Amino acid sequence: MRSAAPPPQLPASLQVQRSGIQTVLSLVPYLWPAGNAVARLRVLAAVVCLVLAKVATVGVPLIYARIIDRLTPAHGGMLVLPVALVVAYGLTRIGSSGFGELRDALFAAVGQRAVRQLALRTFQHLHGLSLRFHLDRQTGGLARIIDRATQGMQSVLRLAVFNVVPTAIELALVTIVIWRLFDWRFAAATVLAVLAYIVFTMLFASRRARLRRTMNDTDNDASTKAIDSLLNFETVKYFGNEAHEAARYDASLARYERAAVKVQVSLNMLNLGQAVIIVTGLTIIMLMAANGMRDGSMTIGKFVLINTYLMQLYQPLNFLGMVYMTIRQGLVDMEQMFRLLRVPSDVTDRPGAMELAAHLSEGPAGDVCFENVSFGYGPDRAILRGVDFAVPAGRKLAIVGPTGAGKSTISRLLFRFYDVTSGRITIDGQDIRDLTQQSLHSAIGVVPQDTVLFNDTIRYNIAYGRPGASQDEIEDAARLAQVHDFVMKLPDGYDTQVGERGLKLSGGEKQRVAIARTILKDPRILILDEATSALDTRTEQEIQAALRGLARYRTTLVIAHRLSTVVDADEIIVLSEGRIAERGTHEALLAQRGLYTRMWALQTIEQEEAEPVETD
Repeated sequence: MRSAAPPPQLPASLQVQRSGIQTVLSLVPYLWPAGNAVARLRVLAAVVCLVLAKVATVGVPLIYARIIDRLTPAHGGMLVLPVALVVAYGLTRIGSSGFGELRDALFAAVGQRAVRQLALRTFQHLHGLSLRFHLDRQTGGLARIIDRATQGMQSVLRLAVFNVVPTAIELALVTIVIWRLFDWRFAAATVLAVLAYIVFTMLFASRRARLRRTMNDTDNDASTKAIDSLLNFETVKYFGNEAHEAARYDASLARYERAAVKVQVSLNMLNLGQAVIIVTGLTIIMLMAANGMRDGSMTIGKFVLINTYLMQLYQPLNFLGMVYMTIRQGLVDMEQMFRLLRVPSDVTDRPGAMELAAHLSEGPAGDVCFENVSFGYGPDRAILRGVDFAVPAGRKLAIVGPTGAGKSTISRLLFRFYDVTSGRITIDGQDIRDLTQQSLHSAIGVVPQDTVLFNDTIRYNIAYGRPGASQDEIEDAARLAQVHDFVMKLPDGYDTQVGERGLKLSGGEKQRVAIARTILKDPRILILDEATSALDTRTEQEIQAALRGLARYRTTLVIAHRLSTVVDADEIIVLSEGRIAERGTHEALLAQRGLYTRMWALQTIEQEEAEPVETD
């Protein structure tokens, strides 16, 4: 007996915080991809260009200072024009810009591919998580997390790699040059001003990061409420709750408004403090330089040199405040996505899992067996209790019972949306937990009670059962599902857009498209979960005939509320409070005069009352 893995706790997982350095290190495999020599060469070339660009940037003021000294009267007036220095000055400035642009061009492909791979990995991971996770998810919040994370990654790559690192290199080079050309006091004043700026920015940024996180949470909440309300547009209208929905949305927007104002005010205070530190440092160094001019220890060229260096540093340092905050926010946004990637799935393939298709080809295909299966969505919510039944290959089993008896849970366990709490489920003697999920899902076709279609064409939604199917195959499946004639009467035919979740189609039309989709998939095992519940009696009878033809050579599990749809089943099991209360054929169950007989009698009375009374 094997137990199911405990479900992942998404809220707790998403609350785990990691440092910015850990988040940055998580990017390394994407920027330095294993086995991709071209990408690695691009990164190395970009680093070389980065260093050369900063060397050229630091060299520009040095050449400029020499030109000024050569043109001063102290060097004989302007008798000789320093052509070589002027040309060198121009070439150095071109080198500074050229190497910077070449660096960006080389790194662009690497950065964009890294963003793409991380977004794709997150998307695939979300599809790999279990149904338990997705039932608790907030679609709007997840979409915003992925969107902000990809933008945050682009910001981090663009600003950290090509602004913070180059500025640090430039600061180191400038400090060395100032120390060598002047003395330690100028270098110390420069370094102290920069350090004070950095410390102030980091301390202030910590508070802003908390405020920004709060703003993101309120933004997620507002987005989720808006999407949820719009997806349930009809329900809102049915109950006339437009004002209620607007009030809920406005309350979320009000919380976002307050958080956004705090974030903006904190940014203004940060910018003011940074400006005071930079201007103070600049003023002190300029006074020291002016004093050197007065006592003759400094030439005009050197005075211009140190002034140029300081102004040159001032621009990136002033920009660094915004860069730092953008990077911090980008790291926060990225970390949310990395936390999603760390959420484990409670349903995973075991090492060495078998391919179901390969096993089925060796013998009879499609024997389904539930062996003493128990399952609960939580310790205090048991759904199934010791369920045992077997469906031989090609036979039809019907599962009926009161609402909440666990009928649909059986289909979810067979499809392995969840793992059983105890017992086991086998297909041809193989525990489904020992099979790959991909091969298991490929062998099972499901027509659910609540059909949701993609916001695309009817053709796309039917072809989703087997991507790449021809138009003839799509139309054949549509005919079997009794939907082809309806589609051909539409102005755009199979190119008709079905709308969000298929809302442009009626319930019966959506159900027939879903049946056509499953027919096209051509599965070995069929699960019909109230597959005709949305259809009128005439259409239901037509589709039941098609489904009987489809199920003739397939193992079929029919979960039904209308007992009249399962009278031809090879066996019917009646669930009650998670246990099999009765089992047998339709005639045998009626003869038992138990729960099934009472359900049959009740539905017969309801059907008779629903039939129109003929009058003369």
